[in-house]
Amino acid sequence: MRLDKFLADTTDLTRSLATKAVKQGRVLVNGDKPKSAAVKIADTDLVTFDGETLTLESGFRYIIMNKPTGYVCTHRDSTHPLVFDLLEGIINPRDLHTVGRLDVDTTGLLLITDDGQWSHILTSPKRHKPKVYRAWLAEDLCDEAELRFERGILLEDDDTPTLPAQLQRITPREVLVTIHEGRYHQVKRMFAALSNHVEKLHRESMGGLELPADLAVGEYRPLTEEEIARAIAVG
Repeated sequence: MRLDKFLADTTDLTRSLATKAVKQGRVLVNGDKPKSAAVKIADTDLVTFDGETLTLESGFRYIIMNKPTGYVCTHRDSTHPLVFDLLEGIINPRDLHTVGRLDVDTTGLLLITDDGQWSHILTSPKRHKPKVYRAWLAEDLCDEAELRFERGILLEDDDTPTLPAQLQRITPREVLVTIHEGRYHQVKRMFAALSNHVEKLHRESMGGLELPADLAVGEYRPLTEEEIARAIAVG
């Protein structure tokens, strides 16, 4: 592997900045200053940057976050902060993506990874992985709401009704919704079809994972091997 790529993969440096760091003498390979950032390094070589030993992590990364309101699930936005801004200490967050998206005003369980296949299993419409949301409504829920959710609802601008969804009434204005697909703004649009409005939306689970009770708003942690497997086992 080229030295500049190794530095880009193990630090927040871009490859151009890595080249500058090498020229500035901030990078050592086995205790010596390399002549160029283009030199090839082996797995056994010891690379340091500003005196800190660098280690290339192998394998995919899997993260669970308790998303706060006001953040968007993209790498670029001129108006709102990004969920990736919350990943302090994570190297190269630009290489990660969110597993599906939560709206800027939606909170709760958010999965982040660089494993495209794992992400696809969780989000593919053919997999029907369950997602559970807690919603707070502007108006009391209508009497036939549960039946309409179970039968499927034809959303505005869609050609086919939603898949059967489960609706649990906690109070007249607080509900739990389980959907098995991921259409654009689906939960909000389903209640809009019932002439209601979602004032607050919070995702509690996705696939086989629930939001950990001890994960505070804005916090994140790596998933365990058991959680990685359990996430895609359900549905």
